[in-house]
Amino acid sequence: MFESSLDKYNIPLEFKYLAIVESALNPRARSPSGAKGLWQFMYLTGKQYNLNVTSYLDERQDPYKSTEAACQYFAKLYEMFGDWNLVLAAYNGGPGYLSRTMAKTGLYDYWQLRPYLRRETRGYVPAFIAVNYVMNYYKDYGIEAEAPKTTLYKTDTITLKTQIEFGVLSELICLPKEIIAQLNPSITKDVFP
Repeated sequence: MFESSLDKYNIPLEFKYLAIVESALNPRARSPSGAKGLWQFMYLTGKQYNLNVTSYLDERQDPYKSTEAACQYFAKLYEMFGDWNLVLAAYNGGPGYLSRTMAKTGLYDYWQLRPYLRRETRGYVPAFIAVNYVMNYYKDYGIEAEAPKTTLYKTDTITLKTQIEFGVLSELICLPKEIIAQLNPSITKDVFP
């Protein structure tokens, strides 16, 4: 899913590992500042990229929609900064913050600019590089991938024409409520709107 979206927008495929840095691949991840989902979108940034948030739904937690939005955002940041390291720094700290810091220092190379960035943003690109390294060379260090503990189900999409509770849907399609919730992380209540 990540690779096809990244490819569609001409984003380096290594960016698929950024979701590990952002959320440890947890679509329900939430930061103390209120960012949510695999790609940790703040409410207003998500809204800019058509991710709806209501009392029943938070599309920042939808893996497909948020991945599409993240790729659009990466592409926009690359248009602004023209350098992938600066794109990463802007993704973490915000494009306004990065632009102001660049203007104040007169530096336009991430590694030269790095000492002038906030601590979190200063460590963001190195963290991304480290995760990429681990994901590509884990076998060289005797690290073994652990198989998922949950059963993977073949899935399909259904369209609901009326609001329905998870329990009722669970009975209708013969799947436990927990699996339905796991497969639909953007639903925030036990009701499909």
